[in-house]
Amino acid sequence: MRGSMTNAESRDDPDDLPQGALAREAIALAAFDHVVSHAPGFRARGGQREMAAFIAETLSGVKLGDDSVSGEAGPPDRGIAVVQAGTGVGKSAAYAATVIPLALAQQKRVLISTATVALQEQLINKDLPALAALMPQPFAYALAKGRGRYVCRLKLDQLAEGGAQDADLFGEEGAGAASAAAKDDWAQRARQYAQWTIALDQGDWNGDRDRLDEPPDAALWAPVAAERHTCTARHCPAYNSCSYYQARNRLAQAQVIVVNHDLLLATLGLHALPAPSDCYLVLDEAHHLPGVAQGQFTSQMDLMRPGWLDPLPKAFDEVAKAISHRHNLDVAEAARAAKAALGELAHLGMDLLGPAVRELPAEAPPLVHRFDAGVLPPGWAEPLGSLQAHAQGLLKLAEALATQLRANARDNPGEAARSAEHYARIGRFAPRLQSLHETASQWLLMASEGAPPQAKWLQARVDRGLVAMSAHACPLQPGSLLHSHLWQQVRGAVVTSASLVTCGSFDHFLHEAGLAWDAAVATREVQSPFDHAKQGRLVVVQTRADPKDVDGYTREMLDLLLADLRDVKRGALVLFTSRAQMRSAQQLLERGEHARLRERVLAQGEASRTVLLKRHAQRVGDGEASILFGLQSFGEGLDLPGELCEWVFITKLPFASPSDPVGQARAEWLKSKGRDPFSELVVPATGARLLQWTGRALRTETDEATVVCYDARLLRQGYGRRMLQGLPPYRLQRRQAGVTADV
Repeated sequence: MRGSMTNAESRDDPDDLPQGALAREAIALAAFDHVVSHAPGFRARGGQREMAAFIAETLSGVKLGDDSVSGEAGPPDRGIAVVQAGTGVGKSAAYAATVIPLALAQQKRVLISTATVALQEQLINKDLPALAALMPQPFAYALAKGRGRYVCRLKLDQLAEGGAQDADLFGEEGAGAASAAAKDDWAQRARQYAQWTIALDQGDWNGDRDRLDEPPDAALWAPVAAERHTCTARHCPAYNSCSYYQARNRLAQAQVIVVNHDLLLATLGLHALPAPSDCYLVLDEAHHLPGVAQGQFTSQMDLMRPGWLDPLPKAFDEVAKAISHRHNLDVAEAARAAKAALGELAHLGMDLLGPAVRELPAEAPPLVHRFDAGVLPPGWAEPLGSLQAHAQGLLKLAEALATQLRANARDNPGEAARSAEHYARIGRFAPRLQSLHETASQWLLMASEGAPPQAKWLQARVDRGLVAMSAHACPLQPGSLLHSHLWQQVRGAVVTSASLVTCGSFDHFLHEAGLAWDAAVATREVQSPFDHAKQGRLVVVQTRADPKDVDGYTREMLDLLLADLRDVKRGALVLFTSRAQMRSAQQLLERGEHARLRERVLAQGEASRTVLLKRHAQRVGDGEASILFGLQSFGEGLDLPGELCEWVFITKLPFASPSDPVGQARAEWLKSKGRDPFSELVVPATGARLLQWTGRALRTETDEATVVCYDARLLRQGYGRRMLQGLPPYRLQRRQAGVTADV
């Protein structure tokens, strides 16, 4: 175990704990031991029980649902177990077999949040059913999905009957889909909607988008997707047959709910999931949490397509008249002023970006302009202030109309259908109005002295021959937002991943996740059961070209890579740091002398990930060599045991893109404080990514694999050696001029 004494470890006197806490700890560990002793084919894993015991100890005294417990409290009233579990520990069984019995004993619930669909499916289809079969006390479990994954029955019925003319009722997305479909035979889409209606009526489909035989494209699905802003909930005439609320009812019966990080953060305060203060929260794949939080708290608005504001006055005025709602807002003037402000901001943006945006190729990445220190040039504040004020006025009116419509639907059931239509007509505008108000507010916000500013930037691209420009704003520190929005509500949690320790320390993750100063946090690093030094090698290749010489390094690295790929007899994975780098490798393989090698390569983007992995397994199973080419998404979550991955080739240290505006803004702010952003941010983040990439090599205790990294900075530079401290203890070797030797 690495690290300093934690809060949980410091509780070395059992007499200091309440008897109830000791009893709960005993219950949790006894349940874990019962499960593993009755699991068929189970092999004892010391690390797994270490993790289970640590979780049981940390959570034993927490007080769920106790409003008297402060969100700043430490143990035993609050407990947050932060666990890095090395590959092979079996972390999902360690936390599930411990936390679930702990919750059941108190008649509480468990919320398990993940970052990827793959882990959600593993939990729902494999881990939780197996655990439920072994535990003496039964429990129900369910998967929570966002509202937009379910069909809105009201929309579906009307579009199945009316076709394109009704699409505008349900928002700009629907209208856009209808417009595009008009060229593509809207009647065919209406027939598809009618088929879905029949499938629902006959019980052949439950309204879940993911349960359709053929996943629908966005243009087909958007007009019928359920949305919060257009939903009157129990006041809707289709409520009793609503797929989303039927799923919500199933969640209400479940003791264990599986969700993703996005939905967890998006629904805080909306009562869609158990309150974090009254359940045990498990965050698996927790290294993704800061990035997800940053995305959740980023606001943006479209500057170039304000036409959606044109029908707003008519819609608001007609609905207000229909329900006899009196108000003092000149809706037409407010919409006109908001549109004019957007036009002025677009004009300022085009002046700022210059001719470069007009010459931008359609396939090029977006052009980004970031405002240094979040300070806007003269002339921006006035249109932003106008936009903020008028968007706020329209939002308040929309909320007032929605409130009255809900009351009408409740008090006059016979008018529920008409009220639902009015509600949808108003609700279609709410998300866009919120985007305008939030983004304008963030752009006008000036940081208080000493506090980090907002990252503010413009982004432009060419879309079907037209310039598309958007304004974005994002807080610089996701940790502070997570602390205030999530952790202050949490009483008992497990935070786990295989890559929380970077450069030998939890510090970077704890700071980014908002846990660095939380008194309830206890950390533990549980080592992998693998013998990395015996099972694997990490070979660092010394190139003549410096990696900073992009062209020279890429040419030399690719020559070395292709030579190494000829030694592959079974499965291999090549991880590239950019699409351009991978494309260069593919182009090199097109040459005649590499034709045979090219036949072995399966590159990301040639087919879906599922199809590529199936082909890869088929080839290796047939005794052939198969080589996967991939980018960052292939560096995490791929489980390729045994011969499926005997080699991992890393083309370069996986630093984040230097063009990321949020990263640039954070670096700028740290520099202004005399701090080193490269050391504080870049190196730990790259170390975490490298840990994931090298972790693709060994997946079981019988695997043998070699990791080859062509970036000698890993050994040559001090920051590279810092990254090495956080990697598994592979046998370390250096290759120079074709000669390989131990380091």
